[in-house]
Amino acid sequence: MRIFRRHYPEYLMEAAGLGILMIAAAVFTTLLQHPVSPIRQAISDPLPRRFLIGIAMGLTAIAIVYSPWGKQSGAHLNPAITFTFFRLGKVQPGDALCYILAQFVGGLLGLLIAARLLGTAIAHSTVNYVVTTPGAAGVIVAFIAEIIISFGMMLMVLFVSNNRKWARYTGIIAGVLIATYITVEAPFSGMSMNPARTLASAIPAQIFSNIWVYFTAPFIGMLSAAEVYVRLMGRNAVKCAKLHHQNHKRCIFNCGYRQQLLDGESLLLGTRD
Repeated sequence: MRIFRRHYPEYLMEAAGLGILMIAAAVFTTLLQHPVSPIRQAISDPLPRRFLIGIAMGLTAIAIVYSPWGKQSGAHLNPAITFTFFRLGKVQPGDALCYILAQFVGGLLGLLIAARLLGTAIAHSTVNYVVTTPGAAGVIVAFIAEIIISFGMMLMVLFVSNNRKWARYTGIIAGVLIATYITVEAPFSGMSMNPARTLASAIPAQIFSNIWVYFTAPFIGMLSAAEVYVRLMGRNAVKCAKLHHQNHKRCIFNCGYRQQLLDGESLLLGTRD
């Protein structure tokens, strides 16, 4: 309970972040996919429509990462990301559990808010609560595709966020990857990478078939990426669990940047003595 009382603002920020992402996904998908939408009528080819949805969602993710809330919570917005950082020793068990619960709750609340705003339009078959399901290529292809995109996202986060020169751009590159994945990969699996995001849509849509894909593949992909990174760079190369750490917001993680600062202050005081 003590850790909850101390860190509950970050848990609420994580819930709000994924909630906002789900609202954006529902709104932009409805605008671009619903048959009565003038944008849908003007653009008949699904590829440019997916590209526009990808751009919108990528920009939304970037905005969340660099928002005051994202800077403080770390903007995981994904149980697979939180669990991977926990596996890397950057997140305490209590924080990991609360982050994951907050992400599931926040994602569902966001989708329910979107359903309230959009009415029956969100239930139309072209939108269907932005549910993620395997494409025409089948379940196995969707499973493999989810592993690949999750692996790519987490490997990018680890390499970029732990590079002093490029760390500040982690959120931007993540947004570019999201836009690319939605454009290119969505026909294979719906582009989830996120069990909380998938469950948030599955509950109101009442579509749970093959949901195991989205509860396993993101974890397999991201944990595999962490294993590759550690083997190449070493466990000590992972500094923190935030996507954006170049700010003055508090950090609740096992933060290597904070330790470096404390070590530097100790060295300075020792020099002065």
